[in-house]
Amino acid sequence: MLRLPAFEYLQPASIDEALRMKQNAGPRSQYVAGGTDLYPNMKRRHEEPKTVIALGGIDELGQISLESDAPFLGAGLTLTEVATQPRLRTTHSAIAGAAGLVSTPLLRNMGTLGGNLCLDTRCNYYNQSYEWRKSIDFCMKKDGTVCWVAPSSPRCWAVSSSDVAPVMVALDAQYTLVGADGERQVPAAGFYHDDGIEFLTKRPEEILVGVKLPAPNGWDAMYLKLRRRGAFDFPVLGVAVYLEWNESEVQDARIVLGGVASYPKPMTDASQLIVGSTLDDDVIAAAAHAAFKPTKPMDNTDFGLAWRKEMTRIYVKRALTELRTRHRDA
Repeated sequence: MLRLPAFEYLQPASIDEALRMKQNAGPRSQYVAGGTDLYPNMKRRHEEPKTVIALGGIDELGQISLESDAPFLGAGLTLTEVATQPRLRTTHSAIAGAAGLVSTPLLRNMGTLGGNLCLDTRCNYYNQSYEWRKSIDFCMKKDGTVCWVAPSSPRCWAVSSSDVAPVMVALDAQYTLVGADGERQVPAAGFYHDDGIEFLTKRPEEILVGVKLPAPNGWDAMYLKLRRRGAFDFPVLGVAVYLEWNESEVQDARIVLGGVASYPKPMTDASQLIVGSTLDDDVIAAAAHAAFKPTKPMDNTDFGLAWRKEMTRIYVKRALTELRTRHRDA
């Protein structure tokens, strides 16, 4: 049985108090919300904080506002709350849908929106017990010097496995962060690094307070997820697509892939092919191929590499076709 190491547990009642606790506790401290990512990592000795600062008792992080022109979701909302919120399911169905695909109902009841957006990157060589990792001399992401996915690489290739993050990048949502220097806004795409170790631009002492969403006016989006077990697993591929329509023509488009890189990866060329079109079959096929072509799966998640690459084409095509059908039927 894997057991948690000993640590000090703090429970602030406000964001300001949490920031003070983090400053006092120093670099060997860490925030926790639902704990569905941090605590398993601590059991496997991926992360070893001496002090854990629990954010679950901070009411400010559980705010939700969907009636205004600037909808807002607090980072402390559970994934179940996000997935089942009636108005959000109507106005921002891609976010609710992605949240509802995370793990199992029990973990969605515990896990938070902010936790999923900050989810640690994953890899077959990293997400193992301490003894397993020690037997291969560890990896670059923790305690070692080699990336076992690509041994000659100077960087870590662990994969972003968040379901909600690709949707936020596709929607061009804005993250609200609070730290010692005050509050700042970061575009969702600017929150992530293409690096398996330094995968967030968030400073260690900062708290992700919430997400500002685009107002629901003339656009549509969806998220599709590929995984081995439909009721549990992390994504092997996530496809988030955002389309803004001007009558029958696509005015703006963003396609973002999850599960294929160390960050939610925008497919810029594929997205540009869609803009200005009526999204006919040829355009959809061309966009799906443009997303397929640069995708380079590596030996760090489930399934075979060639099959995973082909699924990129199929899932992008499926998402675009569904969004076209929605728009024509509206």
